[in-house]
Amino acid sequence: MRGRFVFAFFAVFASLAIAACGGHRSGSDAGGTLAEIKARGEIMWGGDKLGGAPYVSEDRNDPTKVVGFEVDIMDAIAKRLGVRQRFVPKDWPELVPLLERGDFDVVMNGLEATEERDERLRLSKPYYVYAETLTVRKDAPYKSLDDLAKKTVGTLQGTYAFEILRDRKIDFAGYDEEDKAYSKLRDGTIEAVLLDDVIANRKACSDPELRCLPGEIARGTYVIGMRKGDDELARAIDDALDDMRRSGQLEQILRKYNLWNARQTEPPPPIAHSANASRSFDLTQLKLFVSAAWVTLALSAVAFLLAVPIGLILAIARVYGGPIARALSRFYIEIFRGTPVLLQLYVIYYGMAPYWRLGPLEACVLGLGLNYGAYEAEVYRGALLAIPRGQSEAAKALGLGPWQSLRFILLPQALRLALPAMTNDFVSLLKDSSLVSTIAVIELTKRMQIAGVDLRDYLVPGLVCAAMYMILSFPLAELARRLERRLAHDQRPLAL
Repeated sequence: MRGRFVFAFFAVFASLAIAACGGHRSGSDAGGTLAEIKARGEIMWGGDKLGGAPYVSEDRNDPTKVVGFEVDIMDAIAKRLGVRQRFVPKDWPELVPLLERGDFDVVMNGLEATEERDERLRLSKPYYVYAETLTVRKDAPYKSLDDLAKKTVGTLQGTYAFEILRDRKIDFAGYDEEDKAYSKLRDGTIEAVLLDDVIANRKACSDPELRCLPGEIARGTYVIGMRKGDDELARAIDDALDDMRRSGQLEQILRKYNLWNARQTEPPPPIAHSANASRSFDLTQLKLFVSAAWVTLALSAVAFLLAVPIGLILAIARVYGGPIARALSRFYIEIFRGTPVLLQLYVIYYGMAPYWRLGPLEACVLGLGLNYGAYEAEVYRGALLAIPRGQSEAAKALGLGPWQSLRFILLPQALRLALPAMTNDFVSLLKDSSLVSTIAVIELTKRMQIAGVDLRDYLVPGLVCAAMYMILSFPLAELARRLERRLAHDQRPLAL
């Protein structure tokens, strides 16, 4: 029956993957969006508050409101449409998929006009012309992007800079936040960061540790993204932008945020071209997934090797220690069980950086190991308490001291009793390792997200990711089951 279940699972997976690879998703039929906006009385636009000023950020005086030059531009457009504007906060890499899904009407958040987006969306006329700026460390010898041919350059996923680095065959690291990219530049993990001048001027050019190189790597434009078929809405938005230019309101808004420059008076550049505009899930992508799976497995294994001794020490302290040892171990357990592991990773990696700077892999192993050590402690404590009292009394009768009894009699039995829960915890740790992507480690889930953005499809990468997690976890569960049977006193086949 078990073999039939496994066969059925992979048969269903294969069918879904074939359907996803061969299927074609048509563009959203959203031609009536403008009428819906007017009937609703508001236009909903997606953006990411984490991008911060001057794009979109929380108002310091009233955190329930957002401010920024794009907020002002959308407010002016909404008034010309005769409606209100409502900001819908989402993560930046997911804005385009969520727009296609119908979560909001338009995207406006530093959305760059690229060939890939032009094929995928209905793009408005530009409202800002940006320049790609290269940032290096203060003492770095680099003078241009060509000097970084064999170095690693950071950027944001899904940006025009991302495509420039990929097209030029330059090693790059894609991040989901610009702060992470510049942080990696400061600590020497990467050699440069390529991002829009709006971001570079605010985040890096005034930093005493960094230096923005003069000149422009490339130019591009910010546009408003709409679903394919929203031609009526696109014309209305283009007319509103034209009217803002003629009246000088657009210039006024840009000057308010110190964004007005000579580029805004020149003809906008054409839509950025990418040599790899059309991509699909191929053998190269599969190799990247396999590499990310190894990262996931290695991180999980090393973190669990750290969690086991921590858990044993804490469990022994709670069961056999004195009042102080019991209190300290309980305090540790409640702290790490009572706070989210994501928060713990942020504190270890970002919060402790001024005092103890860890690399991303070291921070991940330490964070997951400390967190799961607390859970393992409770597993081992329960196992120790489940051992009959007669075992301790028999050890004393044989002349064994407390530590000898613990080492030779109690711990071996406790570990055997704890083995099923330990296996479950390791599988959980394997899945929780996906959280390390928040501190710029590209593991399996992060690779799926990158592939989804890059390929404009989350179904195939998601199915491949799920299959690889299954491939990693199922053999571990089977190995643990066999080990349980071998260690159990009852060797009947149906016992385990």
